[in-house]
Amino acid sequence: MLRSGKFAEKKILLIDKAPKLKNDRTWCFWETQPGFFEDIVYRKWDTISFLSDHFSATTNISPYQYKMIKGIDFYSYCFDEIKKHGNVEVVYGDVRAWKYEKEAINFKIDDKDIKLIDRGTKIFNSVYKPAEPDKRTIRLLQHFKGWIIETGKPTFQSSAATMMDFRVHQRHGTAFAYVLPFNETTALVEYTLFTKELLLKEQYDAELREYISQFLAISDYRVIEEEFGVIPMTNERFLFGRNGWQIGTAGGQTKASTGYTFQFIQKQSQQITGCLILGKNLNYLQGTAKRFRFYDNTLLHILYHNKIPGKTIFTQLFKKNKPQQVLKFLDNESSLAEELKIISTLPTIPFLKAAINQL
Repeated sequence: MLRSGKFAEKKILLIDKAPKLKNDRTWCFWETQPGFFEDIVYRKWDTISFLSDHFSATTNISPYQYKMIKGIDFYSYCFDEIKKHGNVEVVYGDVRAWKYEKEAINFKIDDKDIKLIDRGTKIFNSVYKPAEPDKRTIRLLQHFKGWIIETGKPTFQSSAATMMDFRVHQRHGTAFAYVLPFNETTALVEYTLFTKELLLKEQYDAELREYISQFLAISDYRVIEEEFGVIPMTNERFLFGRNGWQIGTAGGQTKASTGYTFQFIQKQSQQITGCLILGKNLNYLQGTAKRFRFYDNTLLHILYHNKIPGKTIFTQLFKKNKPQQVLKFLDNESSLAEELKIISTLPTIPFLKAAINQL
């Protein structure tokens, strides 16, 4: 909105829980063209690896590039831009509640009350609060622990990123590692799971140590930074226009079957800004196509009920399809014909039963 130059006369209040001062996460995504945040892309790779027990491949993914943005670079970039605009006020605190009341909007932030006069004010909310579940509600967690490690000698091939390594054990559920090399001696090593429950803190560390030792064959290294995160994977139906406008994960921009979020948020943000500039009703904003929600919920059902191991599903996807087609499919940008081809490479009976369950 700020970069568009179309909102200089509008007052904007940004409420965030706390200042962003640490490099607490990374965002990874793929795209074919430079995106809105290209200036702060920390590393990008033209080649990715997929690894499992019975199939492994390292492939150039042109015209895609796999990209990574560091959390601290993202925060600094955004807030440096915000500081240039005097019409933006930033307030820090925990939003406990808010509601419309008698031509005003009342917020409770920490223990303070803030009142805004409602003169066509639009509220965009990114605070995700799960809805009450029913018998069809499925909720998995994508949770991950990552270490940026530095080795004493050249170890990593910096030209290729390991997107998924399913050689790790699957005792906890669907689990994989990925490795993003920054140079020959430094890399982000991440351990990720799709399960119903979190692990104990020491279990993530143990799995990372085992992966680095057993699969990367590294014994001499030091941990420079670490990150931890949890992303909801659910078939819950998100309503964009419920009590304000819901954005981010709260607005259904987390892909239910994979947990991927970053690019979907950027697409939604671009659509919202375009509608506001043109004065269009946000109710007509284009959401995720129903068929992609159907695919996601079908796969989520299979993972949740352990009908087929996640390791088997993703191995089949990458073994029987070009990686560019898989990335396009995971980005919800494929055509129906392309989707049918990809779906045909997956185990037919379990997917058919899971699909019928979604009807």
